[in-house]
Amino acid sequence: MQPWIGLHLPLYTFPDTPPAELFDKVVAQARAAESNGFRLVTVMDHLYQITGVGAEDEPMLEGWSVLNALARETRSVRLGTLVTGVTYRNPALLAKLATTLDIVSSGRAILGLGAAWNEVEHDGYGYEFPRTGERMDRLDEALTIAEALFTKDRASFEGKHFRIHEALNVPKPVQPGGPPILIGGGGEQRTLRIAAKHADMTHWFPLGLDVLRHKTEVLEGYCRDIGRDSTSIERTMAAPVIVARDDAAKAAILQRMPPERRPYVQGGTPEQAAEGMKPYLDAGFTGFTFNNTFYKTPEQIALVGEVLQRIGG
Repeated sequence: MQPWIGLHLPLYTFPDTPPAELFDKVVAQARAAESNGFRLVTVMDHLYQITGVGAEDEPMLEGWSVLNALARETRSVRLGTLVTGVTYRNPALLAKLATTLDIVSSGRAILGLGAAWNEVEHDGYGYEFPRTGERMDRLDEALTIAEALFTKDRASFEGKHFRIHEALNVPKPVQPGGPPILIGGGGEQRTLRIAAKHADMTHWFPLGLDVLRHKTEVLEGYCRDIGRDSTSIERTMAAPVIVARDDAAKAAILQRMPPERRPYVQGGTPEQAAEGMKPYLDAGFTGFTFNNTFYKTPEQIALVGEVLQRIGG
């Protein structure tokens, strides 16, 4: 599979920009990504800004609304959440949201889903925040419901946490079988087992090649258990490289990264970044997402685009 890069948009903080002009900045970044060969644009599904990106009270827009608006402002990039939390929405409604995005974008939607983690915004908005095991159970059930609504005329499901009865989803998604399902997270006990069952794509963080190879082996084992070809699941990850014009810019990006990830991130110039990505490409990873936390301007986004030319995307 040909390698690709994506632009993730977790940051909506644009100094001196009034709310009425904020989305224009988002559009400019998405269009810059598209014009520089990026294949995917994603947003967070959060209600508050998260630690590691900004202060809790910095601007945050509702993810699916942003995606539908971007669908009419772009032409070729795929669009999705990285990733939606299963606790925030009824799963049948979520399947309808993903279907709507697929239709509005003419078949460019991705359904990114995870078990959710940011307890503080659950408390603030009054959402239940169950224990981890229950959230994983809900993730499995929600994906079963989404797959059924994407493909069946009338879908029924009776689970421990969710149920649907002869539910309609008309019209069906543009993409046959529905938007690809991306599962975020690399938890080896439950998340990867659920990914083996449901995912078209996985998305992991750069934690060193040895760790990622082990997670790949765990995923392959779960696939064998259910008789699935593990190569049918595309492995993607947050970019393990920094792209910068000079050492000062590289140091500034590195300083903003969570400390636990810094030891695993290489790169520098587009040529150096491409070289740093080779081991991950050789290990079978095909998609790499870069954050607008570090790449905000059209010039910075274009610089990342130069990496794609060097890795054969």
